[in-house]
Order: sequence, then C-alpha cells, then structure tokens
Amino acid sequence: MKRIVEHFIKTAQPVGSQTLLDEYHLDVSSATIRNEMNALEKDGFLEKPHASAGRVPSAKGYQYFVEHLREDRFDEKVRFALQRVLDERNKSVEEILEQSCEILSSMTNLASIVLGPKVEEEHLVSVQLIPLGHQTATAVFVTDQGYVENKTFIVKEQISMDELTKVVKLLNERLAGTAISDLVPKMQAMQPTIKDYLVGQDVVYQALIGAFLKFAGNRMNLYGKENLLDQPEFVDDAKKLRKVLDLLDDPNALRQALEDVPESEDKVKINISRPDSDLGDMAILSANVTIPGGQKSTLNLVGPSRMDYDLAVSLLQYVSQTLDDYFNQESDEEATECPKKTNIPKA
Repeated sequence: MKRIVEHFIKTAQPVGSQTLLDEYHLDVSSATIRNEMNALEKDGFLEKPHASAGRVPSAKGYQYFVEHLREDRFDEKVRFALQRVLDERNKSVEEILEQSCEILSSMTNLASIVLGPKVEEEHLVSVQLIPLGHQTATAVFVTDQGYVENKTFIVKEQISMDELTKVVKLLNERLAGTAISDLVPKMQAMQPTIKDYLVGQDVVYQALIGAFLKFAGNRMNLYGKENLLDQPEFVDDAKKLRKVLDLLDDPNALRQALEDVPESEDKVKINISRPDSDLGDMAILSANVTIPGGQKSTLNLVGPSRMDYDLAVSLLQYVSQTLDDYFNQESDEEATECPKKTNIPKA
C-alpha cells in the first residue's frame, strides 16, 4: 500500500503490478502483487479509474497512509526561512502569519491560507482619526486581536477636523467592545446622529461604513493559488479546478470542511475528500496557531488528494508549533515586562 501511494503521488499515473515490480524490485511475483492490489481495492483502499488501467489510492487509502504509513520528511530550508522572518522583531502578527504561509506554499507547491478569528469572536477596541492635510484624514480601526483597517477620505472645506473628532469620539463611545460582525448594523443605526455632525458630508459616512464592511468580512488570506494550476488533476479537468477555486474563495466553506475533522497526533487536521464529493478531488491540511490575545488563527494547505503528505504534514506541523512558541514567548515577555529576547525558538 505504501509503495502504491508514494508512486502515485510522484507520477500522478495509475499504478500497475508490473510498475511496482520494476520500480521497487520487490521479491514477489507480479501475480502476487495483483492479488494484493485486488484485495486492497475490495477493501476500499484502492480504486480503478478505468477498466484497463492500474489502481489509484482512494480517499480511504490516503487516510490510511497518513495515519499509519506516513514518514516525516523535513526540509531545512523551511527552518532557515522561518527564522529570518522571526528575527525581524518589528513585524506584526499579520505579517508573520502571511510570510509563514508564503514559505509553506513555496516549499510544498500547494496553496496556503491563513484564517483569522471568526468575526463573532473579535471586537472593536478603538477608532482613531489621523489628519493628513486640510481636507484629508485617515480613520484607523483596531480590534482586540490586533487587526487594523484604515480608510482615507476627502472632506469639504466647510467641515473642521474638530467636527470629525467629535464623530470619532461618538463612535468610540457607542461601538468600542462591539463584535466585528455587529459593527455595520450599529453604524447604520447611528447614521442620523452622525449626519447631524457631518452635514453634507455623506462621503465621510460612506467611507466609515466601507471600512466597517471590509472589517466585517471573513479573515482569509490566500497564497500560492497559482501552484494549483500546475497540478495534473486540475490541468486536465476544469470541473475539478473550479471546485477547488470555489473553496478558496469561500472561507465559510473552508471552516466547515475542517469543523468535524479530528486532529492527528501531529496536531494537524486532515480532510481528504472523495472525487465525487462537494469538495472534489482535494485535501486540506490545517493547524491552529494561538496568536497574542488568546484567539486562534489557522494555517492551511490546500491541494489535490495526491499531495506529498510526508512533506506537507511535517512542514505544517513545524511551522505552526514554532509560531505558537514564538507568540507565547512574546505574550509572556509582555506580561512580565521583561526585555525582549532575540533568540528564535528551536525546533
């Protein structure tokens, strides 16, 4: 079983008994291998895509491989690349997560996604106003998870920055502590009051609403999407490609796909779908990272079911654990008000 999965992952071609005999010089006959493959197919671990073709692993076969036959395979380039990211102490949480995903995509040739906290679990901390000139200003919004959104707008000459400051004070009084998912309805309820302050300045109100709408969107950033376009499964099957692209555009579907999947011993969730399922012929690997503030973000790798699990699971587990250690170290230092250390957590 192990040889079949590994060979199919490497070649993307159905595997026959003679191929295994020639490739791995097995000390058994071709007939014996055929009998074993027939038994594996009968038990649901292999599938025969065409009448005269060899076999390919099924979703059940991949799952068995991951749980019982997978071997850790680590690329030291990941360690060095991640250390360079963490060595730059001025990076924000978002930048660290984003660059970590870029590293994962580059090293695995898969798409990677970082999913932030659900908007229902995140709250507005404050709104700040930064004047940029006589007629321009930027409103900055900050959440309790460290996410920041800003919106720059132009105001007419008849409105003063003092009036804008009053609006910002009102927003802080009414909205601080509000769940991000509730910001837009509350803002809309405040519209008459805000417009009393900003007569003839609908553009300002719309700018603020636009920022809140963007804020209320699901936290999802995608990297390495182009890697999927080179995968044989998707190059030759537009329907499969459309399914995976639809998933990558829908953070709710991605969360749902991982919701009921148990963690493995490596703390990595693995969802391997059947080709005829809603998700199509793909696999999703996911690992939680606890960010400052105690909430969880998730790092995800997405690709065809025929992905290199030895490498992908090992790298995702390493990166998520290293980031967990790093963020916890940062939180501990802030809590004790100790000088920041400059060392990077070791593997």
